[in-house]
Amino acid sequence: MNILRKPLRYNYNSAVYYLIGITVLVYLAQMMFRHVTIYLAMIPDLVMRGWVWQLLTYMFVHSPQGFTHILFNMLGLFIFGIQVERRMGSNEFILFYLVTGTMAGIVSFLMYYFTGTSAILLGASGALYGVMLAFAVYFPDAIIYIWGIIPMRAPVMVVSFTALALFFSFTGMQRSVAHLTHLSGFAAAWLYFLIRFGINPWRALRGR
Repeated sequence: MNILRKPLRYNYNSAVYYLIGITVLVYLAQMMFRHVTIYLAMIPDLVMRGWVWQLLTYMFVHSPQGFTHILFNMLGLFIFGIQVERRMGSNEFILFYLVTGTMAGIVSFLMYYFTGTSAILLGASGALYGVMLAFAVYFPDAIIYIWGIIPMRAPVMVVSFTALALFFSFTGMQRSVAHLTHLSGFAAAWLYFLIRFGINPWRALRGR
């Protein structure tokens, strides 16, 4: 059997709650110790100096200037992640979350490096966008209420969010938001389904 497709043993250990808990603890540590953000966020210059762990740890760090960043990311992880974890199993979900988030970080780092952009990348959005794609693949008929008001099928939500991320990336609007990281999370999750599961996300999203 291809090692890339070797299934992990299925279990359900509420990994989403652990991921949320770890992220919240890191956030509290950021509030108490300023150096935590510098040590764990993805800073291209520091990655070039050997701080390669930041390509992984950035997804557990959020903006210490406000609560909404971590609130919306963790709310999204809770809403979509639990259902995806139940479908994948906890071990597979953790692997999926870390791989998609790390790949999004690597792509963002390369973009920052080759364009000479000085930036600090932090937040779980890259991994979260991967989780949202997985949710839409597994539950294409699910209805999501955007802002609790607008009903939207999960695949439509994914396509809409991707289109918005592309639009903002090309127009340069909302420069404080890492839209490339969001797109990279989508792309990493797409490849994960193709390579790991042999599932074509496009066919799944179309209900075929």
